[in-house]
Order: sequence, then C-alpha cells, then structure tokens
Amino acid sequence: MGKTLAGKVALVTGGSRGLGAAIAKRLAHDGAAVALTYTSSPQKADEVVLAIEAAGGKALALAADSADVEAVKHAVAETVNILGRLDILVNNAGVGAFAPIDQFSIDEFDRLVAVNIKGVFVATQEAIRHIGEGGRIIMIGSVSSDSTPFAGISVYALTKGAVASFTRGLARDLAPRGITVNNIQPGPIETDMNPAEGDFADGLKKITALGRYGQSDEVAGLVSYLASPEAAFVTGASLKIDGGITA
Repeated sequence: MGKTLAGKVALVTGGSRGLGAAIAKRLAHDGAAVALTYTSSPQKADEVVLAIEAAGGKALALAADSADVEAVKHAVAETVNILGRLDILVNNAGVGAFAPIDQFSIDEFDRLVAVNIKGVFVATQEAIRHIGEGGRIIMIGSVSSDSTPFAGISVYALTKGAVASFTRGLARDLAPRGITVNNIQPGPIETDMNPAEGDFADGLKKITALGRYGQSDEVAGLVSYLASPEAAFVTGASLKIDGGITA
C-alpha cells in the first residue's frame, strides 16, 4: 500500500511527548515529513525525531512555547524554510489547570488562554499563509468542551469550547480555499502526564462506557484519517474519541 501522506509536510505543535509524539510518528509513518514543536523537553523532542528517522522518515524539532507569539510564527516559517512547504497543521499543544472558580488564579487563567486559544489562533493564522488546496488543519480539543464530569474544570472547558467554535468558523472561512478544519475531542488518554492508574483514573474509568483509558496511538489514527485524502468531505466537525465517557 502507498503512503497516504507521501509528499506532504506536517507541523505538530507540542509534539515532543505523549499524544503529540504519537501523532508526529503516525503522520511520518504515513509518509509526511514532520516538524514538531517543544517547550521544555528538547531530549524528548530529539527522541521523536530520531525514531522517525530510524523508520525512514524525515523530521525536525523546533523550540517554541505556544504562548510566545513570535516563537510560534518562527516555527511555522522554519517548517516551510527547511521542509519546503506546509500542508497539515495539528494544533496539539495545550495546558491544563483545574481548581474551583473562586480559587482559580489570574496567572493560571492567562496561561491557559495564551496556549489553548491564542497559540492555536497564531499557529493557524501563520500556517494558512502557506497551506494550499487539499490542506488540513486539525485541532486537538477535549470532550470537556461538551461534558464536565468533575468539578474544577470550568476554565479548561472554556478554552476547549473556544477551540470547537473556532473550528466551525474556520471551516467556513477556508472551504473556498480547499482547506478542511476539524477538531478531535479526546476523553481520558493514557500519557505520562495522565496515567491510567490511580484514584483519579479509576474514577474516570467507572464513568467511561468502555471502562478504560484510550491510547495515544488511537487518537493518532484519527488524526491520520483527517489528514488523508479520504477525509476530504469532513470539515467543521468535532469528533469525539472518548471511550463513551459522554455517551
């Protein structure tokens, strides 16, 4: 079988670990050259690049905090300068903070908005200066924009709700240019920052229809589908991959 993304170039924000690393590796497996950004894990980013190259792919790691407007702009420009083009943007970088609303600090609020909303906007605005017909913009949102199964998640849900709304508006804006825009909404996914064991995880598994955490590779598979030619008629959608936690 041919590589469905052969000849394409993808940029994955926050691609050094966890879900972002799995996405970067899957897109490379499917034929894309991949740039990934990282904030504080250069070693992890290099490990992802080396794994992709060892499998015969092409990858590039770029330091860029998604809260830093100029750093994000530079990462998009460097992707195009070094890899030659840009076809796929995966807005994966995100941060979480959880607390009762009357205890939520302004600093934490500003950080969530800067990364989860402004960072997504800037990366998208810069990317569409280069993405052409057949391009893809894929958001990594959260089921929290639709469902909040525990207290203290309101501000995080606010930011992910903004991502879902932005997706719908962008789908209208960019459809005449042949660019699709979609939002993936994961539920509980096992990563080093979100282990599938422990009291918190056990509580979530009890209210998840499949009774387990998802795996990063499962989300990466959905990203790969949305990036592929097969998904050309899918745009403006928020697609849940949550094991039935919102069923």
